[in-house]
Amino acid sequence: MKNNKSVIYWLLTGCILIFIMVLVGGITRLTHSGLSISNYKLISGTLPPLNAKEWQEAFDLYKQYPEYQKLNSHFTIEDFKSIFFWEWLHRVIGRFIGLVFIIPFIYFLIKKKLNKSTLKKCFILLGLGAFQGFLGWYMVKSGLINRPDVSHFRLAAHLTTAFITCAYSFWVALDLIFPEKKPAVPELKKVLQISLFLLITQIIWGAFVAGLDAGFIHNHWPLMSEGKLIHETVYIEQTPFTKNFIEGKSGVQFIHRYLAYIVVAIIIYIGYKSRKIKTSALQKKGVQILVSFVILQFGLGVLTLVLAVPLWLGIAHQIVAFLLLGAMTFTLHRFSK
Repeated sequence: MKNNKSVIYWLLTGCILIFIMVLVGGITRLTHSGLSISNYKLISGTLPPLNAKEWQEAFDLYKQYPEYQKLNSHFTIEDFKSIFFWEWLHRVIGRFIGLVFIIPFIYFLIKKKLNKSTLKKCFILLGLGAFQGFLGWYMVKSGLINRPDVSHFRLAAHLTTAFITCAYSFWVALDLIFPEKKPAVPELKKVLQISLFLLITQIIWGAFVAGLDAGFIHNHWPLMSEGKLIHETVYIEQTPFTKNFIEGKSGVQFIHRYLAYIVVAIIIYIGYKSRKIKTSALQKKGVQILVSFVILQFGLGVLTLVLAVPLWLGIAHQIVAFLLLGAMTFTLHRFSK
């Protein structure tokens, strides 16, 4: 670990910055700020409008697109400034993350601080980062054509890639923090892999819920509505039938709502199973944190739904999802090698 300390700090700094970007991205989404900047200028776009003339030009550009024309035609320039800020901050953090990943990478490459295995993983990380930036632009583009909202599919791709990029960066850092390979624990490794897959699937459907504003309906728990375990709109909102579960508000919420029970159950099972086998202190701690986060996340999910997605709860729910994936990554790593 001593030889790789600077590389580890670099990777963990990247994780923290992605966490901040996801946080700001969540605020951007929940404040409906994501379409306030309709052009993309890599260098000049780093600075916000600096005087009244530049603000008016930015506002006039915003007026040319569907969100203003169909939803926000009542906006004053002061209203526009409030939504512009979050999207601008989100983009600036994205650019900063790019620099934080690329510049130290080139330095480590020149100084030969990256072994062959780590170098390959870093190239994957850089590819994920570039793809994430592309998906951000691709997502915004979908809301500038006909309807004043981004595609929930593109939103899910953008958000999930951010989560995966951070988890993979954390995994690479863990490889360097714990270079000694020990035998895997087959009793739990397989279950953890399945639970990771289910968790990522749950994150995708969470993004669908956010993209379709599906959290503002069926605000009851544990039933979807009074006296109904499954609301009838779950299966009749879209045709064909399967489309309900990827494009229908009720169907998407149904999947996210009930998949949560499965994720909680399998992680609690991991906690129970870990007590029956010999585990190290770090393995035990990883499982404990994992179980704690999934219970917290479930509780936040219920509150977010019942209270119809207040801003602070929606953000908290997204933050804990991020931390839960981090805990899952750490625990799987400790049981894998």
